Amino acid sequence: MQLSELLTTERVACNLQALSKKRALEEVSVLIASGEPKVTTNEVFDSLLARERLGGTGIGHGVAIPHGRLKNISQAIGAFIKLQDAVDFDAIDNQRVDLVFALLVPEDSTAEHLQILAKIAAMFNDEQTRDKLRQAGSAGELYQLITEHQ
Repeated sequence: MQLSELLTTERVACNLQALSKKRALEEVSVLIASGEPKVTTNEVFDSLLARERLGGTGIGHGVAIPHGRLKNISQAIGAFIKLQDAVDFDAIDNQRVDLVFALLVPEDSTAEHLQILAKIAAMFNDEQTRDKLRQAGSAGELYQLITEHQ
């Protein structure tokens, strides 16, 4: 699955204010639920928060990939936010996070889930990509950078 299949421009936000990890998770939950009639913001948030309780999803370099499973979806869904100010996300390198890519997959998805996570992590492993995302000034520019990174 390509990253362009996970996102829509409506599920990308630039320079959002979030003062905590919880608030960042709430923001991506709203983005995901607003475009999916079969899920609610609370369902998305609960799924992401349940996964965070198992272990932080901050992968380092100011990036987090919160993810979870939902029974009411038939394909993977993503949302991306660039935070105005970085927040503590319990990242493995203890750096604060300002780039958040949330992923939800169908409840029975396993191999696809891991493949998508690997693709997202690989994108964020590239320092130039992270820098370009941080310099982007709009949701449209963020969307283009992510979907062009294949």
